[in-house]
Amino acid sequence: MIILGIDPGLANTGWGVVEVINQRYRPVSFGVIATKPEANLPDRIFSIVDEISKIADKYKAEVVSMEEIFFTKNISSAISVAKVMGAISFEMRRKNIEVAYFSPPQIKTAVTGIGSADKNQIQQMVKILLGLDKVPKPDHAADALADCITYAVFSATGSKIMR
Repeated sequence: MIILGIDPGLANTGWGVVEVINQRYRPVSFGVIATKPEANLPDRIFSIVDEISKIADKYKAEVVSMEEIFFTKNISSAISVAKVMGAISFEMRRKNIEVAYFSPPQIKTAVTGIGSADKNQIQQMVKILLGLDKVPKPDHAADALADCITYAVFSATGSKIMR
């Protein structure tokens, strides 16, 4: 199974592709899509979705795993991220690619076994689980790879996957 993980954001959207064969993870590729703050919102969203669409096609993604919005005090950034998520979800479903969403505690638990793990613990476990020499950079890419692992863990254990 080829999983495309996405850490959605307006300024930086992390992405990662992991192949899962017999419950073994093989990292395929990862990166970040950056948008320019001076560009208007629709153009930024279009740019992100266009790149994600190309990545999904290039790696033949079978499923997209995306982190749910973690709501903080900055509601305007949460709204922008929600718009990015909606646009990505629409495009992936248009391509008949399943989309699953996971909360931050679900991701932390799937990757580290601890629902309150910190960012460094998650990144170190992503490195270990994917057999990488170093922690993936930038952080958004590591988060996207964690999304891939989360989907694999939840689907392997038959746990409830948010759709």
